[in-house]
Amino acid sequence: MTRVVKIEKTGGPEVLHIKNIKLEKPGPQEVLIEHKAIGLNYIDTYHRSGLYPLQLPSGIGAEASGVIKEIGSQVKDFTIGDRVCYAGAPLGSYSSERNYPTNNLVKMPKEIDFEVAATLMTKGLTTFYLLHKTYPVSSNETILFHAAAGGVGQIFCQWAKSLGCKVIGTVGSDDKIAIAKKNGCDFVINYSKDNFAEKVLEITKGKGVPVVYDGVGKNTFNGSIECLKTRGMMVSFGNASGPVLNIDVAKMIQPKGLYFTRPSMGQYLATKNEISEGSEKLFKKIMSGQIKVKIFKKYKLEDVVQAHKDFEARKILGPAIITP
Repeated sequence: MTRVVKIEKTGGPEVLHIKNIKLEKPGPQEVLIEHKAIGLNYIDTYHRSGLYPLQLPSGIGAEASGVIKEIGSQVKDFTIGDRVCYAGAPLGSYSSERNYPTNNLVKMPKEIDFEVAATLMTKGLTTFYLLHKTYPVSSNETILFHAAAGGVGQIFCQWAKSLGCKVIGTVGSDDKIAIAKKNGCDFVINYSKDNFAEKVLEITKGKGVPVVYDGVGKNTFNGSIECLKTRGMMVSFGNASGPVLNIDVAKMIQPKGLYFTRPSMGQYLATKNEISEGSEKLFKKIMSGQIKVKIFKKYKLEDVVQAHKDFEARKILGPAIITP
């Protein structure tokens, strides 16, 4: 039997339940993957809580790595035994095995292990499109990234540093400052103690930054607008503190002619070619040592409720995985 985590109603971590099911044969364009490791991402809590609505009942989880055990009748690009990883819909990676369509599937280089790959795809591909597509950074630009010690932040700051950027990172507590610095930040600001907009303007000698990458949301939005330079870009890609509401265009956007965007993986990684481009760049960064990934914590599938509690209590200070 296959073990899967299901949600039948939205709510707190307690709505996550493990069920035993009999898995059907993979469809014509699907493969059966035996999971070796499953990525945990903050967006999983949005799906569980209902912030990002799902059609219920639903599986949960958007990334994993594993080995192909069976292939569908029309699959030509993959074979049994291939080491693979993926990120993206359909949800359901919180499972011991699953059938998955091949359009989002990527073969893993042998130099990358399953645990790193499982926590890499969502965070790493998010970093890829943020830095190379949403606002393509240039060497020597000074940029701001919120939640620099988090799972995406640790990968993002290393990647940005490898491109020649000066990185200002914010964190929510003093114990995260060293983590952010270790992962490439030139400057780190604790936004729960200091006015980060003032600090950013000090660092940039009053000029501001050309881009802010913000996965925090409500608590950092106003300050982010304040520290952008004229014609700067506000990249709002997450809601860790709650969603951004009631944007006053005349007051916030117009005075400096700012750009505001709300990107997602679905807009930048919608085709096989886009996924291939992103994953190839990501794997090269890992294999060259320019990005190093250290798994912060591992959970068993039966500990999924505790994993979500730890997420929302800000106890997960880096990449985390579930081992089936």
